[in-house]
Formats: sequence, structure tokens, C-alpha cells
Amino acid sequence: MSVNDSAHHDNFAWNRQVYHRLKLALSLGLRRQLFLAVCDDLQLRNQVAARLHSTLAYPVGQVLYQPQDGQETNSTPAYPRLVTLRLNLNEPNPVAQINQWLANYPPPIVGASPDHPGRPLPVPTFQIVGVEQLTKQPVAVQRLFLHYLRLCDEAFSSQESSGFLESSVLLWISRPWLSAIQQSAPQFWRWRTGIFTFAGEPTPAKRNVNYPERVSNSRNLDFGNLEGTSVNESTIEAPPPPPTENGTVPVATPAKRVSSILEIPPPPPGFTKQESQLSESPVKPSETTSPSQSLTSLSHISQELTELVLATINAKVAQEEEDNWQPQQILLAIEELHIKQAAKEELAAAYHQLGNLYRLRIEQGHSTLENLMVAILAYQEAIAYDEQSPQLPDILNDLGTLYWMLYRTPPNVEAGQNYIEQGIEFYQLALKMISPQTHPETYARVQNNLGTAFGDLAKFSNPGENWQQAVLAYTEALAYRTVEMDTLKYAACQNNLGTAYWHLGQYNQPVVHLKKAIAAYNQALAHYNAEQEPLKYGMIQNNIGTAYWNLAQYEQPAENLQQAIDVYCEALKYRTAATVPSACAATQNNLATAYWHLANLPQTTKERKQKLLKLSIIAYEEAIALAHSLNGIPLSFDLFAAHNNLGLAHYQLVTDISFNGDKPTRSHHLEIALDHHLQALNGLSKQPEAYQTTFAYVVKTIRAFHNELGIQGQNLALSKVPGQLLPEILAKL
Repeated sequence: MSVNDSAHHDNFAWNRQVYHRLKLALSLGLRRQLFLAVCDDLQLRNQVAARLHSTLAYPVGQVLYQPQDGQETNSTPAYPRLVTLRLNLNEPNPVAQINQWLANYPPPIVGASPDHPGRPLPVPTFQIVGVEQLTKQPVAVQRLFLHYLRLCDEAFSSQESSGFLESSVLLWISRPWLSAIQQSAPQFWRWRTGIFTFAGEPTPAKRNVNYPERVSNSRNLDFGNLEGTSVNESTIEAPPPPPTENGTVPVATPAKRVSSILEIPPPPPGFTKQESQLSESPVKPSETTSPSQSLTSLSHISQELTELVLATINAKVAQEEEDNWQPQQILLAIEELHIKQAAKEELAAAYHQLGNLYRLRIEQGHSTLENLMVAILAYQEAIAYDEQSPQLPDILNDLGTLYWMLYRTPPNVEAGQNYIEQGIEFYQLALKMISPQTHPETYARVQNNLGTAFGDLAKFSNPGENWQQAVLAYTEALAYRTVEMDTLKYAACQNNLGTAYWHLGQYNQPVVHLKKAIAAYNQALAHYNAEQEPLKYGMIQNNIGTAYWNLAQYEQPAENLQQAIDVYCEALKYRTAATVPSACAATQNNLATAYWHLANLPQTTKERKQKLLKLSIIAYEEAIALAHSLNGIPLSFDLFAAHNNLGLAHYQLVTDISFNGDKPTRSHHLEIALDHHLQALNGLSKQPEAYQTTFAYVVKTIRAFHNELGIQGQNLALSKVPGQLLPEILAKL
């Protein structure tokens, strides 16, 4: 499905609503609930099931088992609230599988004391996947599965206590199996609590015991590497070269002034700095264990974690390079530790190493959804088994960053609010465990990351409040991240603070916050060497220009616009067409807009207005030429608006009473104006409001042809207009 297909967005909105309802239903922790989740797209099913597991198995708020006095908790670090099981195709009896799991892992007793026997924790909820694989099984196996479902009626009707009845069950099925259950197991169907149907195209079931369904390579989900993101601590907090641009000073027109957007968002959060090479494994599998041993039989490790690990391994490469088997070796070692009932600290160290291995892969640029999920699940298991680890703050920081990266990994951008909020919770947990006096570097890093996460959360809700939280986090980071500690990181954090102040200024106290943004940017600029860091230096100059341009809308417009022009010109010394053409085009567009606004101030003299309009034209032409030369590279500014503004500048130049050009010169400028307005009109067919504004400019320019050059000029203009537009234009002349 194309990303431009509107059905994709409708499906996404629908699926997001269904997911939230399903998550809420599972979060209530009620007994004897039977939920059916219907999904024909296996990749989507895997993604949703993995997300439910990572969110509900060990909830963020209960990661640390630290109940307050007089309060009870319904989980321990090592005992999950949600368990994922894959249906046993040899004996497809979900009730027996659940009871067997509970026999192996009975709920632990908590609250025991000499005067009180304690009580068992609640039985977890079970989600069961793999029913679709029955389609490839003999008919007898399929009938056996339906037979076991029919027998569930006896269990539900019984008054006797059992582990199955104490739990809730989520059964993942496809639509054909939904129909089969409804017809062939009516008793089971009658006991259902709710049905959650996800939209998606059917995926043919494939039987492949060695390589389970992959979450990536989905037809309608594109899991690529993070755009413009590095996760190496040495580069993560500084703006990446070339910078990622999310919009510049917009092209403004007399009809409508668009609110400006800063070009550079805060750079993405970084992982805790660790050694680039993994330390020696704290656990080693026994010599009888073969790396090629199937992992499908592991019974003590989350099935979802095992399958995700398998999904990340390339079989061909794995046979050639021993290192590629390391994840499997660690899993086998963890299984042995479970069997031997090793100390929780040993299990935590093994899971931690598995997380570190995948974190290293992510740092090297392989930030696929599978790698992110393995790292998250492994780190959460490590925390669950050892809540006293001295590395706990670092792991919590990394978990915050991993959840943040889930938001930035397509197609999760639209669903990012939940991921960002989870990341923020982990950052805040980490900060509660760090003393800024004893660990100032780590404390500052996490605060910087927290600020970035709040800035991203502002895109989804309460922007003013969340940008205020970002400002507070960056300010707190700078209280402990000094110039002496790390000059470049200090400068990067000041740049982040400037960006947060700029955004905050769009919601309240614009003058106060824009001036603070400029001050922070200047602090950052003071610690960048223009010769050694030309791209970052030019980027911050561009940001300062944007802030001055914005400030000019509130006070001292002439002075602030001139300041913006000066710093944009300074930025262009380093953001050249040869080195960073897209960044150069963005700044040229900003410069042109600043010239245009300064030209149209009431106090600007007629002579200076003509000069400024010509400078604006030169800058717009440079921006547009560079943009067209980039061959599809994404732009950070509206190219159609730039065409419109260039046309408007040519129009104003000619129609101003101080213009002294002859008729051929006037005709030349008006022809250019009309041409650019028509180019903009051609690209705005799907934007009704902008299309009507541009259409009005076309009509206005044709009238100017008549006013300046007579009926011959009007006929010349009409000859350049596409035929389908003529009837509507003639009606308005």
C-alpha cells in the first residue's frame, strides 16, 4: 500500500483506536475474560503483540519493586502481568498450555510474615499467537483445536478453581478462524468478552519452524533506519551534519502569514556512554550446546524475545561469521541459568548483555524494529531480575532512548505519543536514582534526553506545557554540564535550549522567550569554531536569524529584520551550495523572506524598497534553483510558496510607483511573476485554500499586464495561461 494512499491513514487511525481499547481491556486485570483479536496481517499482528508484551508484561510504573508503606502491588520484578505463548501445533490445546505454564511458574507469595501467611500474586493474562499456522496443518489437527475450544465450556461452567479460570486470555486469530470458531465452537464463542478487529490485508500463512514471521519487510509498514539519527554519545547531542531540517522561516504573503518553524529540532537523545566493545559474557553455554541448536524449545525465556532474536539473524552470514551466533549463544546460556535456578543477579547480567549486544547494533545504524524490541525486552528483563544493580540508571536511560527511537522508526511516527511518554517515564525513573552531585555527567545527559522527549511530545499534546518542561530539563542539564566538562556538549545543549525557548515563544510571552532563545543560541555559537565546525556554526546562525525574524513581528521590526538578514548572510558563508545544497537553499529562502518583509515596512523608503525587492528576488531565485537541482531530496521549506513569493516580488517591483523601467522591462518582470504563480498553482491542486490564494495572484498579475501594457499586454498574459483556467479567469477580469 502506498504511503500516499488515504486508506493507509484510515486503517492506521482505526488500528490505533482498536489497540488502545485492547490495551485498556488487558490492563484492567479482570478474571475470566476471553478476548479475541482478529488480524489477517501477520506483520501487523507481530508488531501489536510485541508492543502489548513490552508495555504490559512489566509496566513502567512497576519496574522497580518498591511499594510504599501500607500499599500493595500486583506484580514482582520477576513475575509478569502478561505472558505470550505460541500455540503448540502438535497439541493445540491453549488451556493445557496455560495450565502447564502456571504449573511451572506459580504465582509467588508476597506479604508473608510470622503473623501472616501472605498471599499469591494474581495470575497473569495470556496472549496466544500462532493459530493461523493451523491452516497448514492436517484437517485432523484443525478439528482437534476446535474440539479443545469446545471443551472450554466445561471449564468456564465449572465452579472449581483452576489457573486457567483465574486468568484472562487474548487469542489472536485470522478472519477465517473467527468464522470457524463461531460455527464449530459455539460454546467457546458464547463465553467471549470482546472482539478486537484490526484492519489489514491478509498474509498467507507460511510454515517455517526455523524462521518465524518477521516484523519487518511488511507490505504496508516500512521499517528503515532512523532518519538523520546517530546513537553514538560522541555525536548524538550535537546537531548532525548535514542538519535535519523541519522547516524554516515560511514564505509570507500579504494574504496570509504562515507561522514560522525553526529549522533544527533538538537533536535526538543518546544512549549512556559505554565501551564500544562488549565485555566478556558473564555466562557461557555448556560445551555440549551447539550454536545451531533450535531455540524454539526454550521454555524459560519469553517466546516473543526468542522469535525476535531469530528474526534479526541472517542465516547465510551466520554460517560464515561466528559472531552472528552470539545472540543465540546468550539465549541458550540464559536458558541454562533458568534451569539451574541461578541467582537473579546472574540472570540480570545475562539479559543485560543481550540488551547491550543489540544496543551496539543500533549504535552502528541497524535501528530496525526487531533490534529495538529485542534491546527493550532484554533490558526490561535485566531490571526485573536485579533492581539493585549499580547500572540501573544507565539501563533506564537507554530504555528511555529506545522507546524514543520506536517513535522515530517508521511507521511509528503517527503512533509516537505512547512511545514518547514511556520514554519520558524511564528517563524520570533514571533521574530519581542519580545524584547530580556525584554523577553530574550522567545526570546532565539524561536531563538533555528528557528535554528532547518533551519537545517531541509537544507535537502531540499540550505544546505550551511540554515545551516548558523541555526548557526546564535543558536548563537543569546545563546546571551540571559545564563548558569545562565538555565544550561541544555544552554548546549542543545550549542550542537545544534555544530551540525550546523558540517553540515556547509561539504559545506565550513571545518577546521574552524569543530573546532567551537568541541568548541561548549565542551561547552555543560562542563555543563552536567556525573553521572546525562550519556546518554546525552555520546552522546555529540560521537559527538565530529565524528567531530575529520572528521577534520582528512583535517589536522593532526594522532593527530585528536587519539582524536576521545579517546572520542569514553569515550562515551562508558556511552553508554553501557546494557543501550542503539543501541547507543553503533553506537559508536563501529565509534570507529572501526577511528582505521581502523589510521592503514592505511602512518606514522603508521607496529607493530602499526597490533595492530590497531586488535582493529578495536574487535570494528566492537561488533557493528555487538549488531546490530543483536536488532531484527529489526532501526540502525544509515550501517550494510552491517560494515560487509564489518570487512572483509577488517581481509584481511589486513593477507596480511600485518608484519603478523606472521601460515597457519591455515591465513586461519581462510581469511574465516572470505570472510564470511563478502558475508553477505554484500547478502544485497546489490538493490544497484548496492555498490554491485559491494563488489563483487570486494570477488574476491580479494579468490585470497588471493590462494596466501597465494595455490590451496587448493582457492578451500576452492570457496566452501563457493553461486553457482549462481561461473561463474562470476571464470571468474575474
